[in-house]
Amino acid sequence: MGKSIGKEIFKFRYLYLLLLPTVLYYALFQYLPMYGVLLAFKDFHIREGILRSPWIGLSNFKELVGQSDFWKAFWNTVYISCGRIIFEFPVAIILALMINEVAREKLKKFYQTVYTFPHFISWVIISGIMFNFLGSAGVLNELLALLGFEKVTFLTDPSLFRPIVFLSSIWKEVGWSAIIYLAAIAGINPELYEAAYVDGAGRFQQLLSVTWPSIRGTAGILLILAVGNAMNGGFDQIFNLYNPGVYSTGDIIDTYVYRSAFDSGLGFGVTTAIGLFKAVLNFALLYSANFIVKRLGGEGLV
Repeated sequence: MGKSIGKEIFKFRYLYLLLLPTVLYYALFQYLPMYGVLLAFKDFHIREGILRSPWIGLSNFKELVGQSDFWKAFWNTVYISCGRIIFEFPVAIILALMINEVAREKLKKFYQTVYTFPHFISWVIISGIMFNFLGSAGVLNELLALLGFEKVTFLTDPSLFRPIVFLSSIWKEVGWSAIIYLAAIAGINPELYEAAYVDGAGRFQQLLSVTWPSIRGTAGILLILAVGNAMNGGFDQIFNLYNPGVYSTGDIIDTYVYRSAFDSGLGFGVTTAIGLFKAVLNFALLYSANFIVKRLGGEGLV
């Protein structure tokens, strides 16, 4: 048995070599650091290290749940994550369907390039553009003042921060997310469209009866992954866009931990407890979304 496995590995050795960097990445940066979860249950002392530091049970979690700022950040994370799923997730599907309906191949590739390009711009650059455009001395406010209107505090108004987050995220990522759906659409058998056309189906009817049923499984899997990643909230985007004026609606768990680690000096134990809390909640959401999608007749992850 061992020899046969060894022969198979040797036979496909170049494929395994291609896989090796990915395996090493996950082993070194994902699985090996997992023993640090012990910090959530310990009073960490640098001199004694993780293993020798004294156990304190659930004290870090008790300290965590007693902080009102944490719960504010928690509910902000929930609201922003739900908004991403409700407002951002369907846009990629709609865009993919619209691009697929473009008849000219060169024009279709042009649209794909235009919508995909913003994905490769970092949030640092995008935030700088938005500050220059939406800031108090930005282009839009200067134009409003020129026309005799009052300036609008776009980036410091708590009620406007979440819509700005959703819109900027859609602009940046919708094209990249649509690629997966376009790939799924490209794999549809053309004979299905021909049969629908023979039966008298128009373009919109073909979309509903052929295209959407063919990519529904892909959409279900991506929805499960989006729900399972809900508690992450989008640190890069929010950290580069938010300011003290919008903490009430824009401060998520990740930015709260970042600020607290420097401002109030949250210990390693409490911050690890927050990370473990997020991970467990994400797992529960992932499992629940997978269960619901499978019960509704879709394709789950397992």
